[in-house]
Amino acid sequence: MSASLRPFKVLGIQQVAIGGPSKERLRTLWVDKLGLALTGRFVSERENVDEDICAMGQGAFKVEVDLMQPLDPEKKPAVHTTPLNHVGLWIDDLPKAVEWLSANGVRFAPGGIRKGAAGHDICFVHPKGSEEFPVGGEGVLIELVQAPPDIIAALGG
Repeated sequence: MSASLRPFKVLGIQQVAIGGPSKERLRTLWVDKLGLALTGRFVSERENVDEDICAMGQGAFKVEVDLMQPLDPEKKPAVHTTPLNHVGLWIDDLPKAVEWLSANGVRFAPGGIRKGAAGHDICFVHPKGSEEFPVGGEGVLIELVQAPPDIIAALGG
């Protein structure tokens, strides 16, 4: 299908999520050494995550770096077993993107569109395709994030 028929646009990188057994060790590098600002925290039993939200840049050019450890290392999702856990992309129209991508063979992880750690609507492209939905992230979990109006205005071109 032609890109001109795609009913949504990827605007930029919203976040990079890094998992490990200890957020404190991750914070030593990302906050203490590299100087990223610690801007929030997100804890979710459902997602099995205790996450520190860090940031670099400002406004539309701010990129989150989420430092994640599991609440229970024995449970799924195992946010610590893939050090580069996922990449988040700003999307201008998330519902249209999910509808179009699904219709074009993209596999999504369970959970549908929901509120994410930063308060934006999100969903995830599954790292692996399936028979029904053969297109996946080829080993990478990809978070699609609904961009708020100011980000759409700044990055929408």
